[in-house]
Amino acid sequence: MIATTLYVTTFIKKLSRLLAKLVAGSGRGNTKRMSAIYQTFSHSGVLYDQLACGELMITIARLGAELVSVRLGETGFLYRDGQLDKPESGWANHATVMGYFLHRLWQEQSKYRDSIIRGGNHGFIRHLVFEAPQFDPDAGSLTYQIRPEQIPSEAYPLRVALDLTYRLSNSDVRVEFHFRNEEPELEAHVSFGVHPGFAVESVKDAEVLFPAGTYLRHRAPGNFLDGQIERIEHAGGAMPFDKKLLPGSFLLELSQLPKRTFELVDSKGGRRVTLDFTEVPYLTVWSEADNFICIEPCWGLPDSNPPVPFEQKVGIQKISPQGELFRAFSFRPEPVNN
Repeated sequence: MIATTLYVTTFIKKLSRLLAKLVAGSGRGNTKRMSAIYQTFSHSGVLYDQLACGELMITIARLGAELVSVRLGETGFLYRDGQLDKPESGWANHATVMGYFLHRLWQEQSKYRDSIIRGGNHGFIRHLVFEAPQFDPDAGSLTYQIRPEQIPSEAYPLRVALDLTYRLSNSDVRVEFHFRNEEPELEAHVSFGVHPGFAVESVKDAEVLFPAGTYLRHRAPGNFLDGQIERIEHAGGAMPFDKKLLPGSFLLELSQLPKRTFELVDSKGGRRVTLDFTEVPYLTVWSEADNFICIEPCWGLPDSNPPVPFEQKVGIQKISPQGELFRAFSFRPEPVNN
């Protein structure tokens, strides 16, 4: 094992297993949910939070509130799962949180009313160092908060707060976005999502399974929308795209799908991930290597070429003055027999 790989402490694993045994042995009629366990540690000046419930454990970096590990027992499910140091080459993240815009802005800027939003890929959240999360042992959750005064003025001009919650529930990892618009008169606009790279032994051999229905593919040559939309009818099963084209990304609108459950099956690696995107309007599928596939829930799309004002971006999410916006998705990591 690589020396910089995140070690899973024997202490937290033993406690999780003990709790599972205690709950199982407390009587068949007792359906009370077991409490989660939380601990924190530091590596190379960055703080990390670990949340465990039974055999399922996640690790989150305070830098960007990014998932860096999802483990079920001894099996890791993310690309470079638990590896905390940057690789010498290639994609260096695990599951980037994107917002208050996602993907890219034309020339790294966008006009928003009387302001200019500036930023590189995926917005400012990935660069923000979060304070310690709120831990709820009974809900099995960690909540990271963004206060409006923490947002750089060039990154987003309005007073919009965010609670970002990671929750372990019924063997699932659930991610919740709760925005609060503190502006008394102005409607706020945001786009956001998560960019998780799931580990596979081989992209060629892994199965990416799509539900049946109609997909709308938004074309984005050079990473910017050109207004072309392709309608794709899919009977269900293996995704209807050539995996060799994954480095160019597939941006898919899900509005016409009756069901939004996706699966990634890595039989050689003994892993399956089932993703519930019921509340998700857009999906991005991407990879640039042979050992991971990104299946990204998105509430919004990249900028256009030519660009439009920020509040007119395709897929932008709206929050009424002093209103709230709550959105979530979940995924279930599971072992599969080789």
